[in-house]
Amino acid sequence: MFLPLYDSNKIAHIAFPYVNYGLLIVTILVFTVQFAGGTAGLEQAHIEYGMIPVVVRDVVEGPAPWLPDQATLFSYMFLHADLFHLLSNMLFLWVFGDNVEDALGHVKYLAFYLLCGVLAGVVHLFIYPDSYGPLVGASGAVAGVMGAYLVLYPRVRVFVLNRLVIFFPLALPAWAVLGIWIFSQLFYAVLGSDGAVAWWAHIGGVAAGAALVFLFRRLAPGPSIEG
Repeated sequence: MFLPLYDSNKIAHIAFPYVNYGLLIVTILVFTVQFAGGTAGLEQAHIEYGMIPVVVRDVVEGPAPWLPDQATLFSYMFLHADLFHLLSNMLFLWVFGDNVEDALGHVKYLAFYLLCGVLAGVVHLFIYPDSYGPLVGASGAVAGVMGAYLVLYPRVRVFVLNRLVIFFPLALPAWAVLGIWIFSQLFYAVLGSDGAVAWWAHIGGVAAGAALVFLFRRLAPGPSIEG
């Protein structure tokens, strides 16, 4: 598995990707507030604001009566299980999000990100309709960003680390880096490995992003550095 560090893709339409940075900051702040409450605070936030399929389907009453059950399809994507979960998602969003925001525009990018997260949650809901476990994490929304990046910039060089070459970044085309990531998600989803990871939500997110980018992107995408 590759760990992306940065890419060779320059933004062309916007001066600063403030929506992407805003998503990073808000998500990190939410986790900081969760973490300040200790393990009990994390678990309570997951139960109240995580996406629990049986709650969204109104099979059981939600733990937070003041919050509409379906609202957790939005709130879940700003929660994380632990620090590693947070940092891995934020790293991928950091590397790929600015260029997708550049291609879509600020407002459309925010709507795109949230919609990908919701659709990823819906896929998880469809696969596990009777689950009582809360779904948390930005992975589905970030997967949507990755799907859009793959469509828009398949040949852009992405500098990555892997387990074999850990000190020197390798420059690989985005289609290889993201393609391997997508294949791994499909592999583990079909295999049914590690029920704690929402593999189908990742797949739903990346598929949503790859499809929705055609509706959200600018009419004339800017140039990118490829090769």
